[in-house]
Amino acid sequence: MTSQVPQSVQSPPAIVLVTGPSGAGRSTAINALEDLGYEVIDNLPLSLLPRLLEGPPINRPLALGLDVRNRDFGTNALIEAIDQLAARPDRDAQVLYLDADEEELVRRYSETRRRHPLAPAGTPLAGIARERELLGPVRARADVLIDTTGLSPHDLRAEVDRWFAPGDGRPLGVTIHSFSYKRGLPRGMDIVIDCRFLRNPHWDESLRQLDGRDASVADYVTADPRYDPFFERVKSLVDLLLPAHKDEGKSHLSIGFGCTGGQHRSVAVTEQLASALAHDGWHVSKRHREMERRDALGSKGHQV
Repeated sequence: MTSQVPQSVQSPPAIVLVTGPSGAGRSTAINALEDLGYEVIDNLPLSLLPRLLEGPPINRPLALGLDVRNRDFGTNALIEAIDQLAARPDRDAQVLYLDADEEELVRRYSETRRRHPLAPAGTPLAGIARERELLGPVRARADVLIDTTGLSPHDLRAEVDRWFAPGDGRPLGVTIHSFSYKRGLPRGMDIVIDCRFLRNPHWDESLRQLDGRDASVADYVTADPRYDPFFERVKSLVDLLLPAHKDEGKSHLSIGFGCTGGQHRSVAVTEQLASALAHDGWHVSKRHREMERRDALGSKGHQV
């Protein structure tokens, strides 16, 4: 007998916006989604997206490939499209962002001898830098970020399958974010927890220029007498909520941890919870917004 999810808890059809810098694996991801049963539309002009969604109902999952080569691409237009999709109750919308480090992207362009779409008469490096600047705000909005550096096409397809396989084969994806309250809450958070009550490594001169991924910073944060009871309660809450959200047909849950600058405490807590949930068998992605922003800007400074 085939079991079915009751109509009352069926999740709406998925729509996945697939984007990222040229050469990061977007075409491979799109093909993998098509093989999973998604209806795929690649390079759809953004101006046609409302017409597509307001047209006849599409009762199967939908994947849309979008990048800077789209005819009317614009960062603000794409962010607006993401906001509109997130507000629709009839679609389970997610943004899949494929990325790779600069050296890997240059290597891929060198191997294929292709010209970069943003630098047709220049070097691939110039085009890559321009494209990353354009896509930075979109990357920050991604629900699922896959770094394809070092991944073969087979590896990338397997990663896409793990995140987006429909039905019983699709796990609940969990993304855990660290962020700075100075820069506001990340969009799309389901749960937000404030870490500013924990003691701040910023006031230790030897730790100030490090971040929560460093063992010495993590040790400093976890040595706060309030840390263990705090983390135990957070973990117990998440252990309760994740199976419940999965049973309700939810495909993705975003959890945010904030501190003053998004560098020390929130990063350390994000790292520990991500590790604990991965150990429990959940499919986890972690995002450090301020670290990513700093890296994107090429800044050598840190936020408090």
